Amino acid sequence: MKKIEAIIKPFKLDDVKEALNGIGIKGMTVSEVKGYGRQKGHTEIYRGAEYLVDFLPKIKIEIIVAADQVDTVI
Repeated sequence: MKKIEAIIKPFKLDDVKEALNGIGIKGMTVSEVKGYGRQKGHTEIYRGAEYLVDFLPKIKIEIIVAADQVDTVI
């Protein structure tokens, strides 16, 4: 058994779920997380002051599969 973890943009969740269902993966754990990296943050205005928001919302997917399914899932 192998654990696969992926961090994706929230709007991609339905596409990833459909793709996994298409190859027979029916279960996964989905968590809302925040992170930063290559994507630059953005600024928001709160009560007239501008703030830099470094952490962006992401979705973390965790899947447990048999070792021989890893290449197919990835």
